[in-house]
Amino acid sequence: MLKAEDIQQVLPLAFDHSNLPLPGKQHGKVRDWYSLPEQRRLIVTSDRLSAFDRNLAVVPYKGQVLNQLAAWWFEQAKDVIPNHLLTIPDPNCAVVQEVEPLPVEVIVRGYITGVTSTALWYRYNLGEREIYGYHFPEGLLKNQKLPEAIITPTTKGGVTGHDERLTCAEVAEKGYLPQAEWDVIQSAALQIFQRGQEVAARAGLILVDTKYEFGRTSDGEIILIDEVHTPDSSRFWKADNYTERFDQGLEPENFDKEFIRMAFAELGYRGDGEPPQVPEKLWVQASQRYIQIYEMLTGLVFDPATYPAESRLQKNLQEAGIL
Repeated sequence: MLKAEDIQQVLPLAFDHSNLPLPGKQHGKVRDWYSLPEQRRLIVTSDRLSAFDRNLAVVPYKGQVLNQLAAWWFEQAKDVIPNHLLTIPDPNCAVVQEVEPLPVEVIVRGYITGVTSTALWYRYNLGEREIYGYHFPEGLLKNQKLPEAIITPTTKGGVTGHDERLTCAEVAEKGYLPQAEWDVIQSAALQIFQRGQEVAARAGLILVDTKYEFGRTSDGEIILIDEVHTPDSSRFWKADNYTERFDQGLEPENFDKEFIRMAFAELGYRGDGEPPQVPEKLWVQASQRYIQIYEMLTGLVFDPATYPAESRLQKNLQEAGIL
């Protein structure tokens, strides 16, 4: 585990964006990507941290953690379903197979929780009992474990620009995916989630819910893409005090990036206007949290890459024959 002072020293060098001499650069909230020959894509994972649909900061080593943790999970799940990862030429980069992303996000939930408009607890607390096509009985409590994990799909953006809720039946009925493909995806998602929960349990964590994305290759094969069981795509709680806190009506102790959202919410910020200034120590703590999750889940010791990232990245990509 890196010391706070070591992270503090590289705060000014955190990796904000890539600027590689490759054509067709595109970027999302956290990742930049470039098209490569032979139906490949270079994905560069920056240190950008987003919450409330806003980029709030750059956090040292966050991109490296996301890139390497996703690669580790792809390896753990490759017997369930193939994935898009080809090589890792740099701690912040992945070369992947270019695919057609499928239009549905696959959310798997093991607990009734959440405060966003698409979250189970939010809908249940409004009085709804038929949610995502599932019936929920009276008397459930926030953060309660579900009898079994369920899939709650959403569109990507939808007509409103926001994720639209779907039932599992509607994915095929409304023409988002053929039923045969959707069956493959649902089976894979539940198997990967179960494996994720088992790995998390061994690490003293609870994998609460997560998001998966899938793509279709030029040959029509369905594969797993994007990221798997990272602090950006998944909710984790500490396992050792979950039951005690639940019984007392307290919120579980989260172990993902939720504490960042909570810190901003306490300052009255929920995404509107300019984000408030926060102490640098918050970003140091965020860096340590990401690294700690990586080490707990994988059982590996995190090996911090050198900064500045851009020069290292270009060197490694040249050695890999990509630049």
